[in-house]
Amino acid sequence: MPGGYTAGNCLLRSRAAPAVSRSCDGCGLHESFTMTEQNTPIPADEELAAADAALDGDALEELDLILEDLRSRGEEIPQWEFCDGFLTALVCTRRAIPAAEYLPMLLGDGAELEVTAGQPLPKIEAFKDIEQQERFLALWQARWDEVSQQLDADVKTLDDERTFQPEAMDMRGAIASLPEEERAEMEGQEIPSFGQVWALGFMFAVENWPEEWAAPRDKEAAQWLDAALESVVALTEDDTGKPEVCMYDENGPASTSQARVEQFGEAIWGIYDLRQLWKSMGPRQETIVKGVQPGRNDACPCGSGKKFKKCHGA
Repeated sequence: MPGGYTAGNCLLRSRAAPAVSRSCDGCGLHESFTMTEQNTPIPADEELAAADAALDGDALEELDLILEDLRSRGEEIPQWEFCDGFLTALVCTRRAIPAAEYLPMLLGDGAELEVTAGQPLPKIEAFKDIEQQERFLALWQARWDEVSQQLDADVKTLDDERTFQPEAMDMRGAIASLPEEERAEMEGQEIPSFGQVWALGFMFAVENWPEEWAAPRDKEAAQWLDAALESVVALTEDDTGKPEVCMYDENGPASTSQARVEQFGEAIWGIYDLRQLWKSMGPRQETIVKGVQPGRNDACPCGSGKKFKKCHGA
């Protein structure tokens, strides 16, 4: 079960993506997987519908409050930033992971829920009642749909308003913007870097379903997968560079290095790559293992008395 991060009552996040354009320097990887029917750009009317369905500030605050309530019954309930990273990984995963698998992994004991056909998902212990769980799942689905629509949009720059926007927090910037006496209360606490908790949530999903993230046989696709995951892993590391910008408030005190901002942009493009890669390849095909086959001149195992090549081996 994931660990959570608590920093007072700050519920501060940045939906601003750095202005980075896409460039693959002629690597050839992206061209290999762009011409499939599954990756057709979303029609404009569907993009408008997605914008209308996007979670607003009130919905995000409601999610935070639900998680805070869950935390009163389970200390290891994560913050929404971690959950959003986890959700994004599920959107990109090769196989569609059902809620009976991922919900207890995120908010329970990790054991898959037993679901009776036609019946709702059983309640996880952390939720106070089934209504609270269903409300959380409704908000979760709205965010899922939003992320899916954003990752399927044909964007060329992170300045595009349709660009995928992780729910990444700049806690250091938020705390640095507080009055001096309030900052003093936070002294000595370990404050995560911009996007760090989000990336940890993403990799938590990857690590719990490793078979769904195994490298494909195609070398170019495997390189593409590795590069994309490495861009996310880079965000799980602490930002030790010189603070130059504030992702919480553009006029706030510097809290994030320029290198971190660039890493964040590369990670966003990496998420696009992962979504496109698995959609292009489709679900992993199960290997059919056949038993020992008789030689062509052996007796056919059906008992006909004929040679295998003249009977069932024909």
